[in-house]
Amino acid sequence: MVDFDILGIQEKVAPLREKLLGHELYRNLETLGDLKVFMGNHVFAVWDFMVLLKGLQRRLTCVEEVWAPSADRLARRLINDIVLAEESDVDMNGNPASHFEMYLDAMKQAGVETQPINRFMQKAQEGYSHKNLVKYNVAEMPRAQQQFLEATFRLMKRNKSHEIAAAFTFGREDLIPDLFTEIVKDLDQKVPGKLSAFIYYLERHIEIDGDEHGPMALKMIRSLCGNNQQKWQEAGNAAVEALQARLEFWDAINAQVQSEKSKETLSLT
Repeated sequence: MVDFDILGIQEKVAPLREKLLGHELYRNLETLGDLKVFMGNHVFAVWDFMVLLKGLQRRLTCVEEVWAPSADRLARRLINDIVLAEESDVDMNGNPASHFEMYLDAMKQAGVETQPINRFMQKAQEGYSHKNLVKYNVAEMPRAQQQFLEATFRLMKRNKSHEIAAAFTFGREDLIPDLFTEIVKDLDQKVPGKLSAFIYYLERHIEIDGDEHGPMALKMIRSLCGNNQQKWQEAGNAAVEALQARLEFWDAINAQVQSEKSKETLSLT
């Protein structure tokens, strides 16, 4: 029954996943400039990934001063293992770093403008809620970035751990590393020394997500949904929502990449 439901979710999201895996965006990442446009947008999705992750940790473990063990022992162990690697991994120099911080380092090495995400993070550190970060657009984000984050806010507001786990598992970073590594390696040969940090980030994701976090996340969904068919249905719907939000974000980034290409062409004529 449980295995069927995991397969059921995979079948449900397959059409959206196929669109994402075959998206035109990948073919348009031909230059360092194209990749810089992508990274400047995608960093908000990297932050958003941590929102889902830490939301799960808050719900599945005890983070209160007066501690008591949470109910789901398996989910507790799995989410803490994932958080350890995502929030406290080691960077290419052997120093402790979250994957978000690794991504920022990669942006700086590639020459990507970091002011928008830095302003956003400053507001987060000042104590702005997730709702206000998104609703009031304090970082002056493009609408596409804002809409992507709003989709996660709606999910978090429903406050259902199995839905958050499904969005985390099926709708996030497992789509990225395999697709981008070869593109980035090819570009790195053209602009040596600009993308080594990004390649490290991608390869780290492949190593951890494929061998460890992917199977862990599936176990977590099984534990959270159990034999409750309504939860399985809700988990599948949440996965679809997450992938649909990602597809719309990809469409917007691709449009921006194409727009920048057109500007460059015009400037040369």
